[in-house]
Amino acid sequence: MSSIVFNPFMFVPGGSSQVGTQKAIFGFGSTGSASAITNLVSSSGVVAADTAGVGTARDNITASGYGEDKAIFGFGYAASFSSISNLVSNSGVVASDTAGVGTARYALTAAMYGNDKAIFGYGQAPAGDSAISNLVSNSGVVASDTTGVGTARYLPAAAGYGGDKAIFGYGITSPGGATVVSMSNLVSNSGVIATDTTGVGTARYALAAAGYGGDKAIFGYGQAPAAGPAKSMTNLVSNSGVIASDTAGVGTARHSLAAAGYGNDKAIFGYGRIVSTSSAITNLVSNSGVVASDVAGVGTARRTLGAAGYSLS
Repeated sequence: MSSIVFNPFMFVPGGSSQVGTQKAIFGFGSTGSASAITNLVSSSGVVAADTAGVGTARDNITASGYGEDKAIFGFGYAASFSSISNLVSNSGVVASDTAGVGTARYALTAAMYGNDKAIFGYGQAPAGDSAISNLVSNSGVVASDTTGVGTARYLPAAAGYGGDKAIFGYGITSPGGATVVSMSNLVSNSGVIATDTTGVGTARYALAAAGYGGDKAIFGYGQAPAAGPAKSMTNLVSNSGVIASDTAGVGTARHSLAAAGYGNDKAIFGYGRIVSTSSAITNLVSNSGVVASDVAGVGTARRTLGAAGYSLS
């Protein structure tokens, strides 16, 4: 199949970008079929019109910043499980496909760590739920698999925090029936994933996360319970990696969206699925973690896309 049709267990949240980038990029996803469209975000949080796709169209993809001012899209679903990656320059130009490294999978997530590196983690592999991770060097080279740590799951979200660390959180597990979870896993500044931390806030999946405020992060939106309604609540993450309880939702509830940092210390949530309709709505996040009301969508409405920050200027 060319794209994932609606199935609550087959949506991927976008990964986060590094804190400190000025611009952001949303890319790939499903419009009803897999897409490679991208949309750049200015340093003031304004989303640009569509840029024609480069690379293999796929959905259930994720993205992260790397190299301080660049980004990478990776993995996803393109008629089959994929491990392809596409680098993004510091001017927001997406490169052609880089041959896959590591176990092909979708519904994973990614974040930046160690100031200039990235980590892909979790997701659905051909063998089922995964906790595998793959480190990305500061030149954008994806490493082979690292054995999984923590609960294998898919559709989590991830973001950088604390200046040089990252956090994976939430998701859904499938063995024995779908279970929506809220545990988190911290990532050290050397890319080592810690064991599960007991969940805080509403368990959900197909949410998104991004860094904000220089050293903090925010998880937002999603879906719960399994096959349940979309959510709009958020959970802030301190600069020591502690997740706060739910903050009441702002903006249209949706899932299968993406998020990234922009403007040095702010974030943006964008796109996603509202009931049975894809969306291009965005919501800006201030440098104190306050989510703003909806901004009318720009570009092609889609879901299961990725997003990341790029550019220091």
